[in-house]
Amino acid sequence: MTALAPTLQAFFVSRLGRQRDASPHTVDSYRHAFRLLLAYAEAQTGNRSSRMDLADLDAVLVSGFLDHLEDDRGSSVASRNTRLAAVHSFFRFASYQHPEHAETIQQVLAIPRKKTQSIPRSFLTSTEMDAVVSAPDLSTWCGRRDHVLLVVALRTGAHRAALSRRPDRHRRARQVSGQESQAPRHPARQIDGRDCARLAGRTPR
Repeated sequence: MTALAPTLQAFFVSRLGRQRDASPHTVDSYRHAFRLLLAYAEAQTGNRSSRMDLADLDAVLVSGFLDHLEDDRGSSVASRNTRLAAVHSFFRFASYQHPEHAETIQQVLAIPRKKTQSIPRSFLTSTEMDAVVSAPDLSTWCGRRDHVLLVVALRTGAHRAALSRRPDRHRRARQVSGQESQAPRHPARQIDGRDCARLAGRTPR
């Protein structure tokens, strides 16, 4: 048995599944990346994936695979970088398991990511914020509810997910991810809990 098959299995079962507790989405993404890579390697080398060794997945083959994704499959640069991230993660894991393949692993890890064009974010102006807040019909309960949600979102810069979760769960999620909203806050004064209750048609305690 070659080194590739048991190392790949250990990567998905031990590394991703147990050590990193990777999300199902990450595991599916990595699995799909290696399905594509192994299919490409079989076509290029003529060897079945079950008989391949780590040395068969060298930097030349991986680079050709990345070009194949863009040129033949029409993948975007972002998708190409995602597949490369999966390959890099596996080869970093393999570097501790098989130091005898250190040169091949080092060359694969040296393959760089491609730069992607970042689309500038657009935010609402103060006038547009006022128009959005004024849109709900305050004569109905649903309108008052929507108005309160919009005021909270615009004045705090809260994400949509934050408005649909319990505060404690959202706080834990932000502590783990470290992400903060960069959206500009509504210039109006801070929210008063009594104002929210009044707008929702309820009497605060």
